[in-house]
Amino acid sequence: MEQANKIDEINEMMVKSQEILEFDHVILQLAALALSEEAKEKIRSISPYLDVKECNLKMEETTAARRLLEQFGTPPLAIMKDMKKVLKVCEMGTMLTADELESVAIFLSSCHRMKRYLSRAEQSGAGVAFYGRSITELELVREEIQESVSGSHVLDQASTELRNIRKKIETINSKIKEKLETVLRGKKAWFADGYVAVRNGRFVVPVKKEYKHQVPGTVVDVSGSGNTLFIEPSAIQKLQEELAYLEISEENEVYRILYELTGLVDGHRRELELNMEAMTALDVIFAKGKLSVDMEAIEVPVTTEEVIRIKEGRHPLLKTENLIPLNFELGKERRGIVITGPNTGGKTVALKTVGLLSMMARSGLHVPAKAGTTFTMHNMVLCDIGDGQSITANLSTFSAHIKNIIEIVKLTTSETLILLDELGSGTDPAEGMGIAVAILEELRAKGCHFVVTTHYPEVKEYAKRTDGVVNARMAFDRETLSPLYRLEIGEAGESCALYIAKRLGLPEHMLAVANEAAYGTYIENIEKNPSNLPARAKKISTAGVPRIKDSGKKQEKILKRDSFQIGDSVFVYPKKEIGIIFATANEMGEVGVQIKGKKQLVSYKRLKINVPASQLYPENYDFSIIFDSVETRKARHDMARKYSSDVVVVTKNEKLTYKGE
Repeated sequence: MEQANKIDEINEMMVKSQEILEFDHVILQLAALALSEEAKEKIRSISPYLDVKECNLKMEETTAARRLLEQFGTPPLAIMKDMKKVLKVCEMGTMLTADELESVAIFLSSCHRMKRYLSRAEQSGAGVAFYGRSITELELVREEIQESVSGSHVLDQASTELRNIRKKIETINSKIKEKLETVLRGKKAWFADGYVAVRNGRFVVPVKKEYKHQVPGTVVDVSGSGNTLFIEPSAIQKLQEELAYLEISEENEVYRILYELTGLVDGHRRELELNMEAMTALDVIFAKGKLSVDMEAIEVPVTTEEVIRIKEGRHPLLKTENLIPLNFELGKERRGIVITGPNTGGKTVALKTVGLLSMMARSGLHVPAKAGTTFTMHNMVLCDIGDGQSITANLSTFSAHIKNIIEIVKLTTSETLILLDELGSGTDPAEGMGIAVAILEELRAKGCHFVVTTHYPEVKEYAKRTDGVVNARMAFDRETLSPLYRLEIGEAGESCALYIAKRLGLPEHMLAVANEAAYGTYIENIEKNPSNLPARAKKISTAGVPRIKDSGKKQEKILKRDSFQIGDSVFVYPKKEIGIIFATANEMGEVGVQIKGKKQLVSYKRLKINVPASQLYPENYDFSIIFDSVETRKARHDMARKYSSDVVVVTKNEKLTYKGE
């Protein structure tokens, strides 16, 4: 029972991921290229294969179909309308109508043409061409139906008896019309019109009401006004009776012919079923070939080598004009990629492209990419992309994402591809960052492939220092403020929010406040005249924080790292604990911070100014009062007077050793 529940969970999550990645849209495009409803139905059930041999076999079929399309043109596939119904009628032992029999003849004609098409195509060596050998033409059945039936009509030549009966009917009809026309010409004043009519299947003359007794016979019908009676004259009643008998004979003969043809079809029911199966399979295969042509796609290998390599891949549902191709690679050593960059930069499109192309390849479909592209045989692709907010389930965006990710992590194995968009977003940045790192660490422990997008600098730092994980960014044109939609693996991206805001005209004093709030620094070129700044901005600009004159990223990093001074009160993320700086940054960018009486080294990237030392302590304040014990301060004072190799100063709660200089 537990195993069955897990399978249901996996299937549900896989279906959800296919919908998110829009694999179902690709399948709809594919189904639209098939002719028969049977093929469309089969296509709608296509999903990624779990066996690498089966996957590559289906891929080869797609390749063969495209080659045949390009060499021999569109194949004469059958629509197979009503064929399922035909076989069901035969199985029940009832009679096929003339329309249904004609659909059988049309199907067999398609089988005949398809067999000829595939026979010519065998010279190409394509395995698909050999499907023709499993098609039985049933020429005698086709010819018999075509000689007997046309549309909903059974032809005269279907039998000698039927032809003779219909000739007799035609003769009787002529005799009846002649007699009635003679009657009409005899007393024109009695009749409303000078023509022979047919009412309720009987020949009649239109008699005016006042002359009804002048024309002996049977009243068959009356006009709407009641002024005209349609009378079958007694003079033709004998001919009418003979005609009725002949019509019954005709109907019986038609039924006999239809039953005979039904038996003929039923006798070849198995061959028809096999022909339908072959035609359905070919319809599906050629639909895949047509899709490959439409998408300008190629065959790609699917292997068990744990490598995903995409060369100039394109999202198949996006217009190709101005679409920047995706170059991407994951492997045995590089298990995860963290993509960063500005909003609307194409991160989500890149994520979806990787997932969708992987699904397509594992479903035996060609992929819109260039030679050198290859995919690994993942057991499934699971993703969390987009706004998962649910009003009915009373879930916030963050809650919905976390609920989904928890389920994903639970189902993930080392053979799974995981795609997560805006990881950790929708909540407190510090806690969101912590959760994001925890999720990535869990995925890394499971050994799966994963690709995530994020804005958190701490997650970028995690990727930078963690084996098997690498940063990537979506390129951004700072001059035009436009995304380039180009993925660059190996470098972390930037959100560029402050830069974009500045270029778009956000007042410089507001940028100063924003920059200080985000990074604890003030960029000098935001405002050349500090005296014009509001009070809050003046406080920031005169707080002793180094001013950045070079907007280059490297220079900004160095100045940000060196902006922390001894005595500064700082927030330490992700827990947002308050600490005091006791040592400035070393070459590794690690800053000494005392938190709750304990000293430790912390990356400057995890720190944010709370209150600068200049606002907390007077100038030339002796910070050893705070950070050193009485013994240490005394020893340091003695060493300042004269050097002693016997004295070693050890800071409290730290493994850092200071010697006299």
